[in-house]
Amino acid sequence: QPLCKDMCHHAPYVINLMDRLGVTFNRTPEGNLDFRRFGGTLYNRTAFAGATTGQQLLYALDEQVRHFEVQGLVEKMEAHEYLGAVLNDDERCVGAVIHNLRSGEIKAEKGDAVILATGGPGLVYGRSTNSMVCTGTAVTSAYLQGAKYGNGEFIQIHPSAIPGRDKLRLMSESARGEGGRVWVPKKAGDSRNPKEIPEAERFYFLEERYPLFGNLVPRDVGAREIYDICVNDKLGINGEMKVYLDLTHHTREFLDHRLGGILETYEKFTGTDPREEPMEIFPAVHYSMGGIWTDYTRTSEGLIDHQSPQNQMTSITGLYAAGEADYQYHGGNRLGANSLLSCIYTGLMMSPGVLNYVKNVPQAAEDVPETVYTTSVNKWQESYSNIKSMNGNENPYALHREMAEEMISNVLIVRENEKLKSTLDKINEFESRWKNVKCVDTNDWSNPVPSFINQLWNMIQLSKIITKGALLRDEFRGSHYKPEFDLNQPSDFRPETYLEFEEQKETGNIQEDAFAPEHLAYMKNFSENNIKWLKTTIATYQNGGPDISYEAVDTSLIAPRPRKYD
Repeated sequence: QPLCKDMCHHAPYVINLMDRLGVTFNRTPEGNLDFRRFGGTLYNRTAFAGATTGQQLLYALDEQVRHFEVQGLVEKMEAHEYLGAVLNDDERCVGAVIHNLRSGEIKAEKGDAVILATGGPGLVYGRSTNSMVCTGTAVTSAYLQGAKYGNGEFIQIHPSAIPGRDKLRLMSESARGEGGRVWVPKKAGDSRNPKEIPEAERFYFLEERYPLFGNLVPRDVGAREIYDICVNDKLGINGEMKVYLDLTHHTREFLDHRLGGILETYEKFTGTDPREEPMEIFPAVHYSMGGIWTDYTRTSEGLIDHQSPQNQMTSITGLYAAGEADYQYHGGNRLGANSLLSCIYTGLMMSPGVLNYVKNVPQAAEDVPETVYTTSVNKWQESYSNIKSMNGNENPYALHREMAEEMISNVLIVRENEKLKSTLDKINEFESRWKNVKCVDTNDWSNPVPSFINQLWNMIQLSKIITKGALLRDEFRGSHYKPEFDLNQPSDFRPETYLEFEEQKETGNIQEDAFAPEHLAYMKNFSENNIKWLKTTIATYQNGGPDISYEAVDTSLIAPRPRKYD
Protein backbone atom coordinates (compact mmCIF):
# COMPACT_ATOMS: atom_id res chain seq x y z
CA GLN A 1 0.00 0.00 0.00
CA PRO A 2 2.77 2.59 0.63
CA LEU A 3 3.90 2.23 -2.98
CA CYS A 4 0.36 2.58 -4.33
CA LYS A 5 -0.28 5.58 -2.11
CA ASP A 6 2.95 7.26 -3.18
CA MET A 7 2.21 6.54 -6.84
CA CYS A 8 -1.24 8.12 -6.58
CA HIS A 9 0.19 11.02 -4.59
CA HIS A 10 2.61 11.78 -7.45
CA ALA A 11 0.16 11.09 -10.30
CA PRO A 12 -0.73 14.78 -10.88
CA TYR A 13 2.99 15.58 -11.08
CA VAL A 14 3.48 12.81 -13.64
CA ILE A 15 0.60 14.10 -15.77
CA ASN A 16 1.85 17.69 -15.62
CA LEU A 17 5.37 16.55 -16.52
CA MET A 18 4.11 14.65 -19.56
CA ASP A 19 2.01 17.66 -20.52
CA ARG A 20 5.08 19.90 -20.43
CA LEU A 21 7.03 17.38 -22.50
CA GLY A 22 4.47 17.78 -25.26
CA VAL A 23 2.02 14.90 -24.90
CA THR A 24 -1.09 15.92 -26.82
CA PHE A 25 -3.64 15.30 -24.07
CA ASN A 26 -7.28 15.99 -24.88
CA ARG A 27 -8.62 19.28 -23.52
CA THR A 28 -11.96 20.61 -22.37
CA PRO A 29 -13.47 23.64 -24.17
CA GLU A 30 -11.93 25.78 -21.41
CA GLY A 31 -8.45 24.43 -22.20
CA ASN A 32 -8.09 22.22 -19.13
CA LEU A 33 -7.01 18.59 -19.23
CA ASP A 34 -9.91 16.30 -20.07
CA PHE A 35 -10.49 13.04 -18.18
CA ARG A 36 -12.45 9.87 -18.91
CA ARG A 37 -13.45 6.73 -17.06
CA PHE A 38 -11.56 3.48 -17.39
CA GLY A 39 -12.33 0.00 -16.10
CA GLY A 40 -13.00 -0.50 -12.41
CA THR A 41 -13.72 3.14 -11.57
CA LEU A 42 -16.81 5.34 -11.31
CA TYR A 43 -14.97 8.62 -11.83
CA ASN A 44 -13.41 10.39 -14.79
CA ARG A 45 -9.86 10.02 -13.49
CA THR A 46 -7.81 9.21 -16.61
CA ALA A 47 -6.06 11.88 -18.66
CA PHE A 48 -5.95 10.74 -22.28
CA ALA A 49 -4.74 11.55 -25.76
CA GLY A 50 -7.50 10.31 -28.03
CA ALA A 51 -7.37 6.52 -28.03
CA THR A 52 -3.57 6.33 -28.35
CA THR A 53 -2.38 7.69 -25.00
CA GLY A 54 0.44 5.19 -24.62
CA GLN A 55 1.66 5.88 -28.14
CA GLN A 56 1.70 9.63 -27.53
CA LEU A 57 3.64 9.12 -24.28
CA LEU A 58 6.19 7.05 -26.18
CA TYR A 59 6.61 9.79 -28.78
CA ALA A 60 7.25 12.43 -26.11
CA LEU A 61 9.66 10.29 -24.11
CA ASP A 62 11.53 9.12 -27.21
CA GLU A 63 11.99 12.75 -28.18
CA GLN A 64 13.63 13.38 -24.81
CA VAL A 65 15.90 10.35 -25.21
CA ARG A 66 16.99 11.65 -28.63
CA HIS A 67 17.64 15.05 -27.06
CA PHE A 68 19.99 13.52 -24.49
CA GLU A 69 21.50 11.23 -27.12
CA VAL A 70 22.52 14.22 -29.24
CA GLN A 71 24.21 15.69 -26.16
CA GLY A 72 26.16 12.48 -25.66
CA LEU A 73 24.42 11.70 -22.37
CA VAL A 74 22.59 8.60 -23.60
CA GLU A 75 23.85 5.78 -25.77
CA LYS A 76 21.20 3.66 -27.46
CA MET A 77 22.21 0.14 -28.39
CA GLU A 78 19.48 -0.96 -30.76
CA ALA A 79 19.18 -4.58 -31.90
CA HIS A 80 20.78 -5.80 -28.67
CA GLU A 81 19.32 -8.29 -26.21
CA TYR A 82 19.93 -8.57 -22.48
CA LEU A 83 21.20 -12.03 -21.58
CA GLY A 84 22.05 -11.71 -17.91
CA ALA A 85 23.65 -9.73 -15.12
CA VAL A 86 27.37 -9.76 -14.47
CA LEU A 87 27.83 -10.69 -10.80
CA ASN A 88 31.05 -10.22 -8.88
CA ASP A 89 32.34 -12.50 -6.12
CA ASP A 90 29.91 -10.89 -3.66
CA GLU A 91 26.95 -11.63 -5.98
CA ARG A 92 26.60 -7.91 -6.63
CA CYS A 93 25.51 -6.78 -10.10
CA VAL A 94 28.35 -4.90 -11.84
CA GLY A 95 27.13 -4.94 -15.43
CA ALA A 96 25.17 -6.81 -18.08
CA VAL A 97 25.93 -9.36 -20.78
CA ILE A 98 24.29 -8.36 -24.05
CA HIS A 99 23.85 -10.03 -27.41
CA ASN A 100 24.16 -8.11 -30.68
CA LEU A 101 21.28 -9.51 -32.76
CA ARG A 102 22.87 -8.30 -36.00
CA SER A 103 26.46 -9.53 -35.66
CA GLY A 104 25.89 -12.25 -33.07
CA GLU A 105 28.57 -10.79 -30.81
CA ILE A 106 28.19 -11.40 -27.09
CA LYS A 107 29.89 -8.89 -24.82
CA ALA A 108 29.70 -7.35 -21.36
CA GLU A 109 28.79 -3.77 -20.53
CA LYS A 110 30.11 -2.46 -17.23
CA GLY A 111 27.71 -0.67 -14.92
CA ASP A 112 27.53 0.24 -11.26
CA ALA A 113 23.80 -0.50 -11.48
CA VAL A 114 21.57 -2.22 -14.04
CA ILE A 115 17.85 -1.43 -14.46
CA LEU A 116 15.50 -3.88 -16.17
CA ALA A 117 12.57 -2.12 -17.85
CA THR A 118 11.75 -4.89 -20.30
CA GLY A 119 7.97 -5.12 -20.11
CA GLY A 120 5.76 -8.16 -19.71
CA PRO A 121 5.78 -11.85 -20.70
CA GLY A 122 2.91 -11.96 -23.21
CA LEU A 123 4.63 -14.40 -25.59
CA VAL A 124 4.52 -17.09 -22.89
CA TYR A 125 0.87 -17.34 -23.98
CA GLY A 126 1.75 -17.04 -27.67
CA ARG A 127 -1.11 -14.72 -28.58
CA SER A 128 -1.42 -11.50 -26.58
CA THR A 129 -1.78 -7.75 -26.98
CA ASN A 130 1.92 -7.33 -26.12
CA SER A 131 4.68 -6.63 -28.58
CA MET A 132 6.14 -9.82 -30.05
CA VAL A 133 9.42 -9.07 -28.25
CA CYS A 134 7.74 -9.35 -24.83
CA THR A 135 8.94 -12.84 -23.94
CA GLY A 136 9.74 -12.20 -20.28
CA THR A 137 13.23 -13.53 -20.96
CA ALA A 138 15.11 -10.70 -19.22
CA VAL A 139 13.27 -11.00 -15.91
CA THR A 140 13.44 -14.79 -16.12
CA SER A 141 17.19 -14.56 -16.60
CA ALA A 142 17.35 -12.51 -13.39
CA TYR A 143 15.21 -15.13 -11.63
CA LEU A 144 17.54 -17.91 -12.81
CA GLN A 145 20.46 -15.92 -11.37
CA GLY A 146 18.83 -15.69 -7.95
CA ALA A 147 16.33 -12.81 -8.07
CA LYS A 148 12.95 -13.49 -6.48
CA TYR A 149 9.82 -13.36 -8.67
CA GLY A 150 6.57 -12.03 -7.20
CA ASN A 151 2.90 -12.85 -7.93
CA GLY A 152 3.56 -14.66 -11.20
CA GLU A 153 0.08 -16.20 -11.31
CA PHE A 154 -1.67 -12.83 -11.63
CA ILE A 155 -2.07 -12.29 -15.38
CA GLN A 156 -4.53 -9.68 -16.59
CA ILE A 157 -6.88 -10.66 -19.39
CA HIS A 158 -8.19 -7.60 -21.24
CA PRO A 159 -11.87 -7.91 -22.17
CA SER A 160 -11.57 -6.40 -25.64
CA ALA A 161 -9.14 -7.42 -28.37
CA ILE A 162 -9.52 -8.31 -32.04
CA PRO A 163 -9.56 -12.12 -32.24
CA GLY A 164 -6.68 -13.42 -34.33
CA ARG A 165 -4.35 -16.32 -34.96
CA ASP A 166 -1.12 -14.58 -33.97
CA LYS A 167 -0.82 -11.06 -32.56
CA LEU A 168 -3.98 -9.92 -30.76
CA ARG A 169 -4.66 -6.23 -31.25
CA LEU A 170 -6.06 -4.30 -28.34
CA MET A 171 -9.31 -2.42 -28.61
CA SER A 172 -8.59 0.05 -25.86
CA GLU A 173 -10.85 0.46 -22.86
CA SER A 174 -11.25 4.03 -24.08
CA ALA A 175 -13.89 2.66 -26.47
CA ARG A 176 -16.05 1.63 -23.52
CA GLY A 177 -15.02 4.79 -21.68
CA GLU A 178 -16.66 6.74 -24.50
CA GLY A 179 -19.89 4.78 -24.30
CA GLY A 180 -19.10 1.57 -26.17
CA ARG A 181 -21.64 -1.14 -25.32
CA VAL A 182 -20.92 -4.88 -25.14
CA TRP A 183 -23.70 -7.20 -26.28
CA VAL A 184 -24.67 -10.47 -27.94
CA PRO A 185 -27.89 -11.61 -29.64
CA LYS A 186 -30.33 -13.05 -27.11
CA LYS A 187 -30.97 -16.01 -29.38
CA ALA A 188 -28.09 -18.46 -29.71
CA GLY A 189 -26.86 -18.85 -33.27
CA ASP A 190 -28.56 -15.66 -34.53
CA SER A 191 -26.61 -15.05 -37.74
CA ARG A 192 -28.26 -11.79 -38.80
CA ASN A 193 -26.18 -8.72 -39.49
CA PRO A 194 -25.89 -6.93 -36.12
CA LYS A 195 -27.52 -3.82 -37.57
CA GLU A 196 -30.62 -5.90 -38.33
CA ILE A 197 -31.00 -7.12 -34.74
CA PRO A 198 -33.44 -4.84 -32.88
CA GLU A 199 -32.70 -3.52 -29.40
CA ALA A 200 -35.23 -5.86 -27.80
CA GLU A 201 -33.29 -8.87 -29.11
CA ARG A 202 -29.89 -7.70 -27.84
CA PHE A 203 -28.43 -8.84 -24.53
CA TYR A 204 -26.34 -6.05 -22.97
CA PHE A 205 -25.13 -8.49 -20.34
CA LEU A 206 -22.57 -6.27 -18.57
CA GLU A 207 -25.10 -3.47 -18.16
CA GLU A 208 -27.75 -5.87 -16.87
CA ARG A 209 -25.50 -7.75 -14.47
CA TYR A 210 -23.50 -4.74 -13.25
CA PRO A 211 -25.80 -1.70 -13.50
CA LEU A 212 -23.50 0.53 -11.42
CA PHE A 213 -20.34 0.02 -13.49
CA GLY A 214 -21.93 -1.22 -16.70
CA ASN A 215 -19.44 -1.79 -19.51
CA LEU A 216 -16.59 -0.42 -17.37
CA VAL A 217 -16.42 -3.19 -14.80
CA PRO A 218 -12.85 -4.16 -13.84
CA ARG A 219 -11.05 -6.09 -16.51
CA ASP A 220 -11.09 -9.44 -14.73
CA VAL A 221 -14.86 -9.17 -14.27
CA GLY A 222 -15.44 -8.17 -17.90
CA ALA A 223 -13.22 -10.95 -19.23
CA ARG A 224 -14.94 -13.59 -17.09
CA GLU A 225 -18.41 -12.43 -18.13
CA ILE A 226 -17.53 -12.51 -21.83
CA TYR A 227 -15.99 -15.96 -21.37
CA ASP A 228 -19.12 -17.13 -19.53
CA ILE A 229 -21.43 -15.77 -22.23
CA CYS A 230 -19.50 -17.54 -24.99
CA VAL A 231 -18.52 -20.80 -23.28
CA ASN A 232 -21.32 -21.54 -20.83
CA ASP A 233 -24.30 -19.65 -22.27
CA LYS A 234 -23.31 -20.40 -25.91
CA LEU A 235 -24.33 -16.88 -26.96
CA GLY A 236 -21.14 -15.90 -28.78
CA ILE A 237 -21.52 -14.38 -32.25
CA ASN A 238 -22.49 -17.24 -34.59
CA GLY A 239 -21.56 -19.66 -31.82
CA GLU A 240 -17.96 -18.45 -31.86
CA MET A 241 -15.78 -16.94 -29.13
CA LYS A 242 -16.74 -13.35 -29.93
CA VAL A 243 -19.08 -10.61 -28.68
CA TYR A 244 -20.01 -7.20 -30.06
CA LEU A 245 -18.50 -3.91 -28.91
CA ASP A 246 -20.85 -1.30 -30.31
CA LEU A 247 -20.07 2.37 -30.93
CA THR A 248 -22.46 2.95 -33.81
CA HIS A 249 -24.80 5.10 -31.71
CA HIS A 250 -22.17 7.88 -31.85
CA THR A 251 -21.61 10.19 -34.81
CA ARG A 252 -18.62 9.64 -37.07
CA GLU A 253 -17.25 13.05 -36.12
CA PHE A 254 -17.33 12.22 -32.41
CA LEU A 255 -15.70 8.82 -32.94
CA ASP A 256 -12.94 10.14 -35.18
CA HIS A 257 -12.15 12.89 -32.70
CA ARG A 258 -12.14 10.73 -29.57
CA LEU A 259 -11.23 7.25 -30.80
CA GLY A 260 -9.76 7.63 -34.26
CA GLY A 261 -6.56 5.69 -33.55
CA ILE A 262 -8.08 2.38 -32.49
CA LEU A 263 -10.93 2.56 -35.00
CA GLU A 264 -8.41 2.88 -37.82
CA THR A 265 -6.59 -0.14 -36.43
CA TYR A 266 -9.78 -2.19 -36.33
CA GLU A 267 -10.73 -1.24 -39.87
CA LYS A 268 -7.21 -1.97 -41.13
CA PHE A 269 -7.07 -5.50 -39.75
CA THR A 270 -10.69 -6.59 -40.21
CA GLY A 271 -11.88 -4.63 -43.24
CA THR A 272 -14.98 -3.50 -41.32
CA ASP A 273 -15.73 0.12 -40.46
CA PRO A 274 -16.52 0.17 -36.69
CA ARG A 275 -18.30 3.51 -37.13
CA GLU A 276 -20.95 1.68 -39.17
CA GLU A 277 -20.94 -1.84 -37.69
CA PRO A 278 -20.25 -3.17 -34.17
CA MET A 279 -16.76 -4.52 -33.58
CA GLU A 280 -16.22 -8.20 -32.82
CA ILE A 281 -14.01 -8.73 -29.77
CA PHE A 282 -12.85 -11.35 -27.26
CA PRO A 283 -10.59 -11.22 -24.18
CA ALA A 284 -6.81 -11.50 -24.58
CA VAL A 285 -3.69 -11.76 -22.42
CA HIS A 286 -2.69 -8.17 -21.78
CA TYR A 287 -0.58 -7.49 -18.69
CA SER A 288 1.35 -9.19 -15.91
CA MET A 289 0.69 -7.94 -12.40
CA GLY A 290 3.53 -10.24 -11.40
CA GLY A 291 7.20 -9.55 -12.02
CA ILE A 292 10.59 -9.44 -10.41
CA TRP A 293 10.36 -8.84 -6.65
CA THR A 294 11.67 -5.38 -5.75
CA ASP A 295 12.20 -3.58 -2.47
CA TYR A 296 11.21 -0.16 -1.11
CA THR A 297 11.71 2.08 1.92
CA ARG A 298 8.61 3.68 3.43
CA THR A 299 8.32 6.84 5.48
CA SER A 300 6.36 7.23 8.71
CA GLU A 301 3.57 8.89 6.70
CA GLY A 302 3.15 5.76 4.61
CA LEU A 303 4.82 7.22 1.52
CA ILE A 304 8.17 6.28 -0.06
CA ASP A 305 11.61 7.64 0.81
CA HIS A 306 12.75 8.55 -2.70
CA GLN A 307 16.39 8.82 -1.62
CA SER A 308 16.63 5.18 -0.57
CA PRO A 309 18.88 2.95 -2.74
CA GLN A 310 16.56 0.03 -1.90
CA ASN A 311 13.67 1.38 -3.97
CA GLN A 312 13.00 -0.94 -6.92
CA MET A 313 16.11 -3.03 -6.16
CA THR A 314 15.71 -6.76 -6.76
CA SER A 315 17.06 -9.37 -4.38
CA ILE A 316 20.32 -9.12 -6.37
CA THR A 317 22.21 -6.08 -5.08
CA GLY A 318 22.68 -3.49 -7.81
CA LEU A 319 20.04 -4.98 -10.13
CA TYR A 320 16.84 -2.93 -10.36
CA ALA A 321 13.51 -3.41 -12.14
CA ALA A 322 10.81 -0.94 -13.18
CA GLY A 323 7.48 -0.84 -14.99
CA GLU A 324 5.79 -4.11 -15.91
CA ALA A 325 9.04 -5.93 -15.14
CA ASP A 326 8.36 -5.53 -11.40
CA TYR A 327 5.35 -6.66 -9.36
CA GLN A 328 4.45 -4.11 -6.70
CA TYR A 329 1.79 -1.70 -7.92
CA HIS A 330 -1.33 -3.53 -9.08
CA GLY A 331 -2.18 -6.28 -6.61
CA GLY A 332 -4.25 -9.04 -8.17
CA ASN A 333 -5.81 -6.92 -10.91
CA ARG A 334 -4.59 -3.66 -12.44
CA LEU A 335 -6.96 -0.72 -12.92
CA GLY A 336 -7.26 0.70 -16.42
CA ALA A 337 -4.49 3.20 -17.36
CA ASN A 338 -2.48 2.53 -14.19
CA SER A 339 0.22 0.71 -16.16
CA LEU A 340 1.32 3.92 -17.88
CA LEU A 341 1.29 5.73 -14.55
CA SER A 342 3.31 3.04 -12.76
CA CYS A 343 5.89 2.83 -15.55
CA ILE A 344 6.63 6.55 -15.45
CA TYR A 345 6.32 6.79 -11.67
CA THR A 346 8.79 3.96 -10.99
CA GLY A 347 11.36 5.55 -13.28
CA LEU A 348 10.99 8.91 -11.55
CA MET A 349 10.79 7.54 -8.02
CA MET A 350 13.75 5.18 -8.21
CA SER A 351 16.21 7.56 -9.87
CA PRO A 352 17.46 9.43 -6.74
CA GLY A 353 17.95 6.14 -4.92
CA VAL A 354 19.85 4.54 -7.80
CA LEU A 355 22.08 7.61 -7.96
CA ASN A 356 22.75 7.34 -4.22
CA TYR A 357 23.54 3.64 -4.62
CA VAL A 358 26.00 4.32 -7.45
CA LYS A 359 27.72 7.06 -5.43
CA ASN A 360 28.33 4.66 -2.57
CA VAL A 361 29.14 1.32 -4.22
CA PRO A 362 32.03 -0.41 -2.44
CA GLN A 363 33.81 -0.89 -5.77
CA ALA A 364 33.06 0.91 -9.03
CA ALA A 365 32.44 -1.28 -12.06
CA GLU A 366 35.52 0.15 -13.76
CA ASP A 367 37.63 -1.19 -10.88
CA VAL A 368 36.15 -4.68 -10.91
CA PRO A 369 38.71 -7.24 -12.19
CA GLU A 370 38.34 -7.84 -15.92
CA THR A 371 38.14 -11.58 -15.31
CA VAL A 372 34.68 -11.08 -13.77
CA TYR A 373 33.39 -9.82 -17.13
CA THR A 374 35.27 -12.28 -19.32
CA THR A 375 33.99 -15.17 -17.19
CA SER A 376 30.38 -14.03 -17.70
CA VAL A 377 30.87 -13.50 -21.43
CA ASN A 378 32.56 -16.90 -21.83
CA LYS A 379 29.66 -18.57 -20.03
CA TRP A 380 27.14 -17.07 -22.43
CA GLN A 381 29.30 -17.72 -25.49
CA GLU A 382 29.51 -21.36 -24.46
CA SER A 383 25.75 -21.44 -23.92
CA TYR A 384 25.05 -20.06 -27.40
CA SER A 385 27.64 -22.38 -28.92
CA ASN A 386 25.81 -25.31 -27.34
CA ILE A 387 22.49 -24.00 -28.67
CA LYS A 388 23.88 -23.75 -32.21
CA SER A 389 25.11 -27.34 -32.01
CA MET A 390 21.69 -28.68 -30.99
CA ASN A 391 20.62 -31.18 -33.64
CA GLY A 392 17.55 -32.90 -32.25
CA ASN A 393 14.18 -33.50 -33.90
CA GLU A 394 12.10 -30.86 -32.10
CA ASN A 395 11.11 -27.64 -33.86
CA PRO A 396 11.52 -24.84 -31.26
CA TYR A 397 8.76 -22.74 -32.83
CA ALA A 398 6.32 -25.66 -32.86
CA LEU A 399 7.28 -26.45 -29.27
CA HIS A 400 6.56 -22.84 -28.30
CA ARG A 401 3.13 -22.96 -29.96
CA GLU A 402 2.32 -26.15 -28.10
CA MET A 403 3.37 -24.62 -24.78
CA ALA A 404 1.40 -21.45 -25.46
CA GLU A 405 -1.76 -23.42 -26.29
CA GLU A 406 -1.42 -25.31 -23.02
CA MET A 407 -1.13 -22.03 -21.11
CA ILE A 408 -4.10 -20.48 -22.93
CA SER A 409 -6.24 -23.57 -22.36
CA ASN A 410 -5.60 -24.03 -18.65
CA VAL A 411 -3.89 -21.00 -17.06
CA LEU A 412 -6.06 -18.17 -18.33
CA ILE A 413 -9.48 -16.84 -17.27
CA VAL A 414 -10.83 -19.89 -15.41
CA ARG A 415 -8.42 -22.12 -13.52
CA GLU A 416 -8.97 -25.61 -12.13
CA ASN A 417 -6.48 -27.53 -10.03
CA GLU A 418 -6.59 -30.76 -12.01
CA LYS A 419 -5.90 -28.91 -15.24
CA LEU A 420 -3.15 -26.87 -13.59
CA LYS A 421 -1.47 -30.06 -12.35
CA SER A 422 -1.69 -31.50 -15.85
CA THR A 423 -0.24 -28.30 -17.33
CA LEU A 424 2.65 -28.31 -14.87
CA ASP A 425 3.44 -31.88 -15.92
CA LYS A 426 3.29 -30.82 -19.57
CA ILE A 427 5.63 -27.90 -18.93
CA ASN A 428 8.16 -30.28 -17.39
CA GLU A 429 7.76 -32.39 -20.50
CA PHE A 430 8.35 -29.32 -22.70
CA GLU A 431 11.51 -28.63 -20.72
CA SER A 432 12.78 -32.13 -21.52
CA ARG A 433 11.81 -31.77 -25.17
CA TRP A 434 13.60 -28.41 -25.35
CA LYS A 435 16.87 -30.28 -24.87
CA ASN A 436 16.12 -32.10 -28.11
CA VAL A 437 15.41 -29.10 -30.36
CA LYS A 438 17.16 -28.51 -33.66
CA CYS A 439 18.91 -25.21 -34.39
CA VAL A 440 18.38 -24.97 -38.14
CA ASP A 441 20.57 -21.88 -38.65
CA THR A 442 24.04 -21.67 -37.11
CA ASN A 443 25.20 -18.42 -38.69
CA ASP A 444 26.18 -15.47 -36.53
CA TRP A 445 24.87 -12.63 -38.66
CA SER A 446 21.18 -11.66 -38.24
CA ASN A 447 20.24 -15.11 -37.02
CA PRO A 448 17.19 -15.10 -34.69
CA VAL A 449 17.05 -18.87 -34.16
CA PRO A 450 19.62 -19.32 -31.34
CA SER A 451 18.18 -16.29 -29.57
CA PHE A 452 14.66 -17.70 -29.79
CA ILE A 453 15.79 -21.08 -28.48
CA ASN A 454 17.34 -19.35 -25.47
CA GLN A 455 14.18 -17.28 -24.98
CA LEU A 456 12.06 -20.43 -25.21
CA TRP A 457 13.99 -21.95 -22.32
CA ASN A 458 13.28 -18.85 -20.26
CA MET A 459 9.60 -18.85 -21.26
CA ILE A 460 9.33 -22.46 -20.10
CA GLN A 461 10.80 -21.47 -16.73
CA LEU A 462 8.43 -18.52 -16.45
CA SER A 463 5.43 -20.68 -17.35
CA LYS A 464 6.41 -22.91 -14.42
CA ILE A 465 6.30 -19.90 -12.07
CA ILE A 466 2.88 -18.83 -13.36
CA THR A 467 1.35 -22.31 -13.30
CA LYS A 468 2.76 -23.48 -9.97
CA GLY A 469 1.76 -20.21 -8.31
CA ALA A 470 -1.77 -20.61 -9.71
CA LEU A 471 -1.96 -24.24 -8.60
CA LEU A 472 -0.96 -23.50 -5.02
CA ARG A 473 -3.15 -20.39 -4.57
CA ASP A 474 -6.47 -21.98 -3.64
CA GLU A 475 -8.66 -18.90 -3.72
CA PHE A 476 -10.35 -16.40 -6.03
CA ARG A 477 -8.58 -13.03 -6.03
CA GLY A 478 -8.45 -10.47 -8.84
CA SER A 479 -7.48 -12.05 -12.14
CA HIS A 480 -6.82 -15.42 -10.46
CA TYR A 481 -10.20 -17.15 -10.66
CA LYS A 482 -10.81 -20.63 -9.32
CA PRO A 483 -14.58 -21.27 -9.26
CA GLU A 484 -14.09 -24.02 -6.68
CA PHE A 485 -12.88 -21.43 -4.15
CA ASP A 486 -15.30 -18.60 -4.92
CA LEU A 487 -16.72 -17.36 -1.59
CA ASN A 488 -20.07 -16.62 -3.29
CA GLN A 489 -20.77 -13.14 -2.01
CA PRO A 490 -24.50 -12.65 -1.19
CA SER A 491 -26.17 -10.46 -3.81
CA ASP A 492 -27.42 -7.91 -1.25
CA PHE A 493 -24.11 -7.65 0.63
CA ARG A 494 -22.41 -4.25 0.89
CA PRO A 495 -18.63 -3.87 1.52
CA GLU A 496 -19.28 -1.31 4.28
CA THR A 497 -20.82 -4.10 6.33
CA TYR A 498 -17.48 -5.88 6.41
CA LEU A 499 -15.77 -2.82 7.88
CA GLU A 500 -18.32 -2.86 10.73
CA PHE A 501 -17.61 -6.56 11.21
CA GLU A 502 -13.85 -5.94 11.36
CA GLU A 503 -14.27 -3.13 13.90
CA GLN A 504 -16.27 -5.42 16.15
CA LYS A 505 -13.78 -8.22 15.59
CA GLU A 506 -10.91 -6.00 16.79
CA THR A 507 -12.76 -5.27 20.02
CA GLY A 508 -13.34 -8.98 20.54
CA ASN A 509 -17.10 -8.48 20.70
CA ILE A 510 -18.82 -9.49 17.46
CA GLN A 511 -22.56 -8.83 17.68
CA GLU A 512 -23.57 -11.66 15.40
CA ASP A 513 -27.28 -10.90 15.60
CA ALA A 514 -26.57 -7.50 14.00
CA PHE A 515 -25.73 -9.21 10.71
CA ALA A 516 -27.79 -11.36 8.37
CA PRO A 517 -26.71 -15.02 8.80
CA GLU A 518 -25.54 -15.36 5.18
CA HIS A 519 -23.61 -12.08 5.46
CA LEU A 520 -21.95 -13.20 8.69
CA ALA A 521 -20.91 -16.54 7.19
CA TYR A 522 -19.51 -14.80 4.12
CA MET A 523 -17.56 -12.25 6.18
CA LYS A 524 -16.03 -14.94 8.38
CA ASN A 525 -14.94 -16.85 5.28
CA PHE A 526 -13.57 -13.69 3.70
CA SER A 527 -11.58 -12.83 6.83
CA GLU A 528 -10.16 -16.34 7.14
CA ASN A 529 -9.29 -16.37 3.45
CA ASN A 530 -7.38 -13.08 3.78
CA ILE A 531 -5.42 -14.38 6.76
CA LYS A 532 -4.29 -17.27 4.59
CA TRP A 533 -3.99 -15.70 1.14
CA LEU A 534 -3.60 -11.92 1.37
CA LYS A 535 0.08 -12.49 0.66
CA THR A 536 2.58 -12.04 -2.14
CA THR A 537 3.63 -15.22 -3.91
CA ILE A 538 7.44 -15.43 -4.02
CA ALA A 539 9.13 -17.79 -6.49
CA THR A 540 12.81 -18.62 -5.97
CA TYR A 541 14.76 -20.77 -8.41
CA GLN A 542 15.86 -23.95 -6.64
CA ASN A 543 16.59 -27.48 -7.88
CA GLY A 544 15.56 -26.72 -11.43
CA GLY A 545 12.25 -25.02 -10.70
CA PRO A 546 10.35 -22.47 -8.61
CA ASP A 547 10.25 -22.87 -4.85
CA ILE A 548 7.10 -21.06 -3.71
CA SER A 549 6.84 -19.11 -0.47
CA TYR A 550 4.62 -16.25 0.70
CA GLU A 551 5.26 -12.76 2.03
CA ALA A 552 2.86 -10.54 3.98
CA VAL A 553 1.30 -7.59 2.15
CA ASP A 554 1.51 -4.18 3.84
CA THR A 555 -2.16 -3.22 4.38
CA SER A 556 -1.48 -0.72 7.15
CA LEU A 557 -2.94 2.28 5.30
CA ILE A 558 -6.35 1.10 4.08
CA ALA A 559 -8.25 -1.84 5.55
CA PRO A 560 -8.98 -4.54 2.95
CA ARG A 561 -12.63 -5.16 2.14
CA PRO A 562 -14.60 -7.21 -0.39
CA ARG A 563 -15.10 -5.95 -3.93
CA LYS A 564 -18.59 -5.34 -5.27
CA TYR A 565 -19.52 -3.95 -8.67
CA ASP A 566 -23.22 -4.68 -9.17
